[in-house]
Amino acid sequence: MLRDHHWIKQAIHKIMAEEEHHQETPLIKLSVPGLQTIDIYLKDESQHPTGSLKHRLARSLFLYALTNGLIGPDTPIIESSSGSTAVSEAYFAQMLGLPFYAVMPRTTARKKVELIEQYGGQAHFVEHSGDIYPVARQLAEKLNGHYMDQFTYAERASDWRGTDNIAHAIFEQMKHERYPVPRWLIMSAGTGGTSATLGRHIHYRQYPTQLCVADCENSVFYDAFCHNDFLLTHQQSSRIEGIGRPRVEPSFIPGVIDTMIMIPDAASVAAIYWLEQKTGRKAGPSTGTNLYATLKLARQMQENGESGALVTVWCDDGERYLDCYYNPDWVDKHIGSVEPYLAQLDSFDLTGNFSDDLQSNMTVLSELPTGEVIS
Repeated sequence: MLRDHHWIKQAIHKIMAEEEHHQETPLIKLSVPGLQTIDIYLKDESQHPTGSLKHRLARSLFLYALTNGLIGPDTPIIESSSGSTAVSEAYFAQMLGLPFYAVMPRTTARKKVELIEQYGGQAHFVEHSGDIYPVARQLAEKLNGHYMDQFTYAERASDWRGTDNIAHAIFEQMKHERYPVPRWLIMSAGTGGTSATLGRHIHYRQYPTQLCVADCENSVFYDAFCHNDFLLTHQQSSRIEGIGRPRVEPSFIPGVIDTMIMIPDAASVAAIYWLEQKTGRKAGPSTGTNLYATLKLARQMQENGESGALVTVWCDDGERYLDCYYNPDWVDKHIGSVEPYLAQLDSFDLTGNFSDDLQSNMTVLSELPTGEVIS
């Protein structure tokens, strides 16, 4: 099918103009009195127009599809998503006047579904997270549309060599800080696309920075990385919305990762409550996974007498999770008690150390024999 190249150029212009209209997201320094020689920062991606890190990804996926002639003026857009990518893609689809369909688990936070519909998109629910892939492909074939397939194209749609990516923004914003070149960047894995961009940019620019990828329970990435087996699958669904996958996604690039940490879900949820206490703002649960892993690395650095900066990502706005992760009854039922981790974090704030050993399954891989998994 021949594409309307004039329309494609206009569509690309609209998306690039949208980027120019918005400032770079801020870098927030977190005050932790117990850390005297270690600084922690959060790259606040919740400040994008659609409220999450996935705004960057959606923009890149649309530009990738447009420049490859995969989208025309009447092409329905279909995506498989746990919510945030679909929200951002619905925003760009509406901008271009294209119909949008999101295939996602029925457990997706209701606020995300409302945002997709607000941008003119439609939600198509499946019962199990692993079903989003085939159902999205089938829907694209049925509608003669384009399946964006973020889990395949996330790592290749972003230009990690250039200046239009999150990694470049982080290093530019760190230039005038006490430790201008971060010791660690920390990022959880959903598609794996952001960690791939961060790791590739670190290597390409030859920074001494290391990349840590944090994973959650009921996700296959950590085990696959430990055992060097990327055909592993997991039967259960992640309880930390936006990250954790039942299969190793094509955009997950293990070669750019220095180490991985497994974080209990209760610790992730406790971390977003602790972050709200310190900043007065709510964050999504994947931010909690990032933050808890960052504090683990900071503790290790402090014990080793090291100094430096750690940068992680504030992935999305917590207001979209009021009915789940910020609902005590929901948390008790689906996650369990977070109180022990809250006490631990309060102690860490003052001392830089964890008062209780609650994290036997969160040991940094560099502390383990190769391939060993702590259960």
